[in-house]
This record gives sequence, C-alpha cells and structure tokens, in this order.
Amino acid sequence: MQVPLQITFRNMESSEAVETDVRRRVDKMNRHHAEMISCRVVVEAPLQHHRKGGLFKVRIDISCPEGKLEINREPSPRHHAHEDVYVALRDAFNAAGRKLEEYKCRRKGQVKAHEEALHGRITHLSPMEDYGLITTADNREIYFHRNSVLNADFDLLAIGATVHFREEEGDKGPQASSVKVVKE
Repeated sequence: MQVPLQITFRNMESSEAVETDVRRRVDKMNRHHAEMISCRVVVEAPLQHHRKGGLFKVRIDISCPEGKLEINREPSPRHHAHEDVYVALRDAFNAAGRKLEEYKCRRKGQVKAHEEALHGRITHLSPMEDYGLITTADNREIYFHRNSVLNADFDLLAIGATVHFREEEGDKGPQASSVKVVKE
C-alpha cells in the first residue's frame, strides 16, 4: 500500500489486540491484492447503554487505481455473532476480499457475460404430456417442459404466444429453459 493503514475506534478505547488483528488481516489482503493504494478501517462498538447484546459494526474503505471499494458490515439485530468484535472483523474482511476479487476480475475483463435470451412463438402445446414446442425466428423447433416455464405459468400458455427463453442442449437435442411469456 502506498498510504499507511488507518484504524479508527468509535465508542470504545483503542485495543492493541484488535489493532493487531486488523493489521494482520490487511497485510494478508495486501499480499493477495497488491493494487491496494490505501485502506481505512473503522471499528464501532455499541453505545454504552447498549453494551449487553450490542453488535459491533465494521467499515472498510479501500482505494484502488480505478476507484474506491466500501464495505460496511452492519448485521441484522438477529445476528448475535457480531457481539464479538473478532467475528465482526472476520466477516467484514471476508466481504472485502470478495469485493477485491470482483474488482480484479473487472480490471482483467473477466466479467461473466450473460447470453441474451432468445425469443420465439409457441407452436405446439401438449398439456396432458407437460411439454410444448417453440418455433424460433430462424424456423427451428425447440422443445420445452412444463418445469421450464417461469412462475408456473404453463397452464396459461397459448399457441401463438411470444416467449423469451434460454437454449441448452438436452438428451434429444436443443431444449428451452427459463421460458417466460412476453407481455404484449
């Protein structure tokens, strides 16, 4: 890192043990993600009158060459594990590691590209046998099963309805999954 680590404690005295844990975690992250420019960690204890059963909050701000990553771990009140500062730190740094991995993949251009949904018209329905056929714009017939129709709308389908779907290879050729009726 180019800028020294900043650790801030709120509603609590600074703790050498917590600070050591934070430094160890930041060093480990920095070894795996050398592109980090700076890191700021804020550890917030529950307010004094909420000492019993209060949850620790951890915020991590990381600066990288192409932007800033913010991790703000405020657990739900039902998540009692964050009554322990070390558990709150662990969860926040795990989230920070995931965000840094995503950042690294975006920088390398390794972002998943979702294939575009195809469209076609229903040309055959067989409700008794739970399947139908979709004819695509290039005149191919694609099989689909009742279970492939989203929102359990199979019984509402009609011949001629336009649908979006994903094509995949089945046991007997191409078949549609994630079939969704297009509202016209």
